[in-house]
Amino acid sequence: MWGNSRSFPLKLLISQKSYYPFTISSVENGVVCSTFLSRFSSSSSSPSIQESLKLGPQTSNGVRLVSAVSVDFPAMAASKVREAADLARHYGRCYWELSKARLSLLVVATSGTGFVLGSGSAVDLSGLCWTCVGTMMVAASANSLNQVFEKDNDARMKRTKQRPLPSGRITRSHAATWASSMGLAGTALLASKANALAAGLGASNLILYAFIYTPLKQIHPVNTWVGAVVGAIPPLLGWAAASGQVSLHAIILPAALYFWQIPHFMALAYLCRNDYAAGGFKMFSLADASGQRTASVALRNCFYLIPLGFLAYDWGMTSKWFCFESTLLTLAISATAFSFYRDRTTHKARRMFYASLLYLPVFMSGILFHRVSDDQHCTEDEKLDNMVQLATSPQESEDVNRKKNKGTQVRPPVAYASVAPFPFLPAPSYAAS
Repeated sequence: MWGNSRSFPLKLLISQKSYYPFTISSVENGVVCSTFLSRFSSSSSSPSIQESLKLGPQTSNGVRLVSAVSVDFPAMAASKVREAADLARHYGRCYWELSKARLSLLVVATSGTGFVLGSGSAVDLSGLCWTCVGTMMVAASANSLNQVFEKDNDARMKRTKQRPLPSGRITRSHAATWASSMGLAGTALLASKANALAAGLGASNLILYAFIYTPLKQIHPVNTWVGAVVGAIPPLLGWAAASGQVSLHAIILPAALYFWQIPHFMALAYLCRNDYAAGGFKMFSLADASGQRTASVALRNCFYLIPLGFLAYDWGMTSKWFCFESTLLTLAISATAFSFYRDRTTHKARRMFYASLLYLPVFMSGILFHRVSDDQHCTEDEKLDNMVQLATSPQESEDVNRKKNKGTQVRPPVAYASVAPFPFLPAPSYAAS
């Protein structure tokens, strides 16, 4: 029956009070050809309808055929795909900006550096990748929550008013859901692929940043130092993920990050002080009209960076070359801070800001390049022992051994002794010589 006819036996008659756009008449090569049907009376015909439809010949029963309209299914599918791609691109861009992806990648770099430094002689690449992914997720969650809480403040600042939340590209509840899911997933990933200590450090840093540092920005200028603590924790997270503990040697990189952030943020706060004032943030530079205290704090913390290279070498973490390079690097950023201290202008503050951007990647690259592993420590100890043995003559060796054995009484064998778990035996006595 269907083979004898190309059209479906469906015809919709359009009365004077209602009309239907089309009926399916045939399907050819994936294209639906639809025939419009309409019955127009001379008294109720609408010019707009007649003009919009190309009427065909009228049948005997008063049904007038309308020219066919083709619906291209592949084109419709392509349109749907484009809409889905545009939607994915829109939300992907929003998530990227909510996460402050470039800042989060810097946090991942510090965590990865801490992982390598805490790994000893062999670096677990799989563990390093999982740690970096978990750190990225936790950092993205913290930055997203920061923007959720500061939506109204960001809307008043030129630097931040185009972010997803102030610009209305995404709702606050959507952003909060994204942030919560990323934080929970990142913490769970660190707990399962690294260890509980690393997961605890990640979760505590998220809480410290989102729920302490963020509201503190609108309360007191001490927020800068709290934020520096937040930035110093990721290297500890990486070290803990690699070694399962936090030792004294793990403090070098976090200390560098802590002291580095002070001149970095002091320069940023000075450059954007009007914007911060409009946003309602209590930054240190706002209470310092001349900028002298801001520059002094930045310079002082630059000087605190100088001993770190010596400590890294003295504790056996790096070679002596890192000590030299770290000192030169610290003196360079200190010079820009001193220049800003002498001449407190926007130009000098920007130079110090750019110098701080250069300092951190060079410092981390240097400490990784000049890192001394456990195997290198063993090799150096063996070389030192061989040098001592070669430098000592046989006669000197005998004298040393004689001095070691001097004053040591050689006793005859013990007749019997009291050993646990037999405390009831008598005290040991030595055979008569």
